[in-house]
Amino acid sequence: MPITHSDLFARIIDFDNLWSAYLATRKGKRYRREVAEFSVNLEENLINIHNHLVWGSWEPGRPRSFTVFEPKRRDIQAPPFADRIVHHALVRVVEPLFERRFIYHSYACRTGKGAQRAVWALQRMLRTAHRNWQTPYVVKADIKSYFASIRHDVLFTAIERVVSCKDTLDLWKRITAGYGHDGVGLPVGALTSQLAANVMLDQLDHAMTDGAGVGRYVRYMDDFIIVAPDKAAAWRALNAAADTVAGLGLALNPKTKIIPAKCGVDFCGYRTWATHILPRKRNMRKARRMFRRMVRQYAAGQIPLQYVQQRVASFLAYTKHCSADRSVRSILGDAVFIKGE
Repeated sequence: MPITHSDLFARIIDFDNLWSAYLATRKGKRYRREVAEFSVNLEENLINIHNHLVWGSWEPGRPRSFTVFEPKRRDIQAPPFADRIVHHALVRVVEPLFERRFIYHSYACRTGKGAQRAVWALQRMLRTAHRNWQTPYVVKADIKSYFASIRHDVLFTAIERVVSCKDTLDLWKRITAGYGHDGVGLPVGALTSQLAANVMLDQLDHAMTDGAGVGRYVRYMDDFIIVAPDKAAAWRALNAAADTVAGLGLALNPKTKIIPAKCGVDFCGYRTWATHILPRKRNMRKARRMFRRMVRQYAAGQIPLQYVQQRVASFLAYTKHCSADRSVRSILGDAVFIKGE
């Protein structure tokens, strides 16, 4: 007896969508071992995924777990390559349904957005605030242990306001619960988690911009900034945000603070004022240590020139968007790479 699915789920499991999801998942990783092994029998493997999705028997595989320490410690659960194809297939179809609901000034994990654009948006808000208000203040806040604290019931209450397809919801729930999380927490290394994280805090975005009437608000994942006309207004906005966050089963980071806008705002890797943008001091100290270490490694033959060139290009890409000429000359001027014997 043939199985019938809703139009939404049928689009997710469509073979052409799985093929496109495979290409997106493979991008930049085609020479990695697990990618090469999957690609040897590509059509057979994609058909296998398709059949499991059709019959509702697909289950997440065992993730690869590791810890990163930059910019802060995070425990990562990287799903297997085949699983990531399923994640891409789901997100490709459902993301547009949520994208049209997101506010303009939500910048993480969205096409045409990103950290740099978030910083530019913040600077424009600061410039307008200084023109219109005598002593503007800034709320700088983030969510405590965000990914690890997201409750699945609260998340899917938000998702189900947009997606009603049972098969699609079942698949998404299976992914969410499939990497060692039992009712709370999302796997940091999963594409679906990025979309889910935005869906979760979209509720905060609308509560602040629509409900609390905050006109100058910008968010990058779980970090958000509110620019207020004075200190009292900043406290009212912060209290409203804290109440909304608590209603989502989350909590603000204790380091959340209110500061005068004239002091500059540390956000998305930069320190931003209405008049200029500077690199974060700790990022520049870290870069100096990195280049000193690389000088020793290159002299000892432990790293190739290509590795050095990539790190220099990355550093210049970071600093070109801010006032950092003297620091860049100082850091790179001290980094003389000479091949040892």
